[in-house]
Amino acid sequence: MTAYNAVRFKVKPGMEKAFEDAHRIQPDFAGFNGGALVKTGDRTYCFVGSWKDFDALVAGRPKMLPILDSMRHMLEDLGGGLGVTDPVSGSAVVEFPASKA
Repeated sequence: MTAYNAVRFKVKPGMEKAFEDAHRIQPDFAGFNGGALVKTGDRTYCFVGSWKDFDALVAGRPKMLPILDSMRHMLEDLGGGLGVTDPVSGSAVVEFPASKA
């Protein structure tokens, strides 16, 4: 079953373009089906990635962490003990087909 990861971020003032540009990469992760950086508000973003399965997602983490480390200086603490990211991941339990409309 497809797996997904999502990571929430808040970018320091004036770092939005640099943060967006840092995501303009060609990921080379086995089993990565693609993803998107979504601007969710004023200086807030969420990255969502799609993976062949949860094992592929787990195997990709060692390559993902250096990418995140390269942009930590651009991020604000989210508060509540979260640090600068709020990551979640897991296998899909229900998937929806593309709309035919």
